[in-house]
Amino acid sequence: CSAIPHNLQESELFGYKKGAFTGAVTDKKGIFETAHSGTLFLDEIGDVDLETQTKLLRALETKTFMRVGDTTLRNANVRIIAATHQDLEGRVEKGLFREDLFYRLNAFIIYLPPLRERKDDIPLLAQHFIAASMHKLEKKISGMDNEFRSRITHYRWKGNIRELKNVIERAVILAPTETLTADLLPKSFFDETKQPEQIDTNPNLTLEEIEKQHIQKVLSLENGNRMQVAKRLGIGTATLYRKLKEYGIKSSLKE
Repeated sequence: CSAIPHNLQESELFGYKKGAFTGAVTDKKGIFETAHSGTLFLDEIGDVDLETQTKLLRALETKTFMRVGDTTLRNANVRIIAATHQDLEGRVEKGLFREDLFYRLNAFIIYLPPLRERKDDIPLLAQHFIAASMHKLEKKISGMDNEFRSRITHYRWKGNIRELKNVIERAVILAPTETLTADLLPKSFFDETKQPEQIDTNPNLTLEEIEKQHIQKVLSLENGNRMQVAKRLGIGTATLYRKLKEYGIKSSLKE
């Protein structure tokens, strides 16, 4: 959904009638109608605008919809699988995502941990992307050396799978031999050697002071990503905001 401009989201989802807008030279089905009696995957559901959210909610509840520019109700019984990298609860609190749609989609949640929490998967995914890049670039790569493998395994991967894919493709392009070596990795892979500061274990500190230090360290480690900060701390986002206020911690939290 994030790849679709807001002014086209409704027509992509529900289709349009000929003459509905400039360029609508014929009737067109939307993906909702095309997926009738099947499953529709909506990626980055958090990026859908509020007006389209309203129409999506109505379609899910009534199993009916109208194409843009049309007055005919059409039926579509669709199972929805939605995905997002955003904190939808946070967007609901900010009025950016409809609460009723959130609970409608919230029937069953599968949390996919970020890549940095699935280190064993990284070499396997890297091999997959090496094979894909070899096919795309018509270049032979036999594998990775130990340092290359170690650095990609312990990297934080803030961009998750997309970042890994791009890093591997870049390395394949630059590789002068059939083996991917660490010197083919971006500079950022060599800037993460600093260890985070340890929490002060001074026995004279109060429990509140220790908790404040820990929150500050996690904020730094997660670059202010509030969903990840709350998850690492094992608390909800509302509790996180309360503790930031309680301890006077000034931080610009990100989605």
